Amino acid sequence: MNWPVFLLSSVLLASAAGCGSSGSSNAAPVAAGSDAGTASDAPASTSEDGGLADGSTSSCVVTLPPACTAAPPQVGPKRDWRHASSGFLVGAANHRGRDLFLNTAQDQWVIGRFAVGAALAELPVKDEEVDIWLNRDCGSGWEKIGTALTSDTPTKAAVEGVEDAAGRVFFQIPAAQKLGPGRHRLRMVLAGDLTGAEVFIEVVTPGTPMFVSDVDGTLTTSEAAEFTSLLTAQISQANPSSPEALTALAAKGYRPMYVTARPEWLVERTRDFVRDRGFPAGIIHTLTTGALPANGAAAVAYKSGELAQLTARGLHPTFVFGNTVTDAEAYDTAQVQPLDHRIFFKFGEADGGQIFGGRRIDDYAVLLAEFASLNAACPP
Repeated sequence: MNWPVFLLSSVLLASAAGCGSSGSSNAAPVAAGSDAGTASDAPASTSEDGGLADGSTSSCVVTLPPACTAAPPQVGPKRDWRHASSGFLVGAANHRGRDLFLNTAQDQWVIGRFAVGAALAELPVKDEEVDIWLNRDCGSGWEKIGTALTSDTPTKAAVEGVEDAAGRVFFQIPAAQKLGPGRHRLRMVLAGDLTGAEVFIEVVTPGTPMFVSDVDGTLTTSEAAEFTSLLTAQISQANPSSPEALTALAAKGYRPMYVTARPEWLVERTRDFVRDRGFPAGIIHTLTTGALPANGAAAVAYKSGELAQLTARGLHPTFVFGNTVTDAEAYDTAQVQPLDHRIFFKFGEADGGQIFGGRRIDDYAVLLAEFASLNAACPP
């Protein structure tokens, strides 16, 4: 992303009022049974095919990821702050969670960060209780699985590539509550005021089919669309036919992952964009440090690292989507194959860029028939 610095500064200073305003993740939960659905959540659909794209013979039924629209949990009354000063922190809640793809053999962690105020001047919520609630398999009910303390002075080792920081939450899911294969929704609730943030974890077997997409300029209508949207308290528009194309791919069994070099404080707005613009639900990753987006070599290193983490757990994206040379370099470093599955929106050699043998498209509509004709991607 090559966002104007002056506009970035304006947005960051205003983020206490605007960040997360279009979503409900940071708000105190409402009573169970209230309307928590979203009009743009795509209903589950099925697709069955007798063979795989690689020519092997197999049969499976695949579905879109669940919408996860259960009402928030009934979390009970507020509890006293551990530190009276926490109750005097000024600013809007700016909490966020870290989504994860995990394979079935890994330890399972819930990771988040609790802070209030504008991104450049946010104040971490230190050494306070956070209750962890689980909506297993994105079903209808919730269970409380434990309580964690936000970090005060960072002393913990990194978990899932996330460094400890003031306000950070690391909670290891107990063996008795271990998550089974599938998609799960978790809510972290700050005991002192009942504000919170959500996390989605997908437990999959190594070799599970998946795709990875950039967000800014690849799915949004321009690299800087999110800045304008922040200033106007709107959700960015999507490139025409991009939601339909990615939904068609997900309907064939490819698990979605959205990897963006946006700063972590924009994760909830990214989640709002994916949901409200009709993209298939998936795992969303942003930067985990710093208040500014990454550009150039830093963006390449970040995205290459994300793809390397997937490889380490036996996950290899079959399709990838981008719109800049940083995307192209990261996908080339990861050796995503075949080359024509590296898809770049309005970016390529003709635009003065390098895509290392990838494919340039001008319209996502050209992918609809192609993706509809794919065989079902059966999990291992």
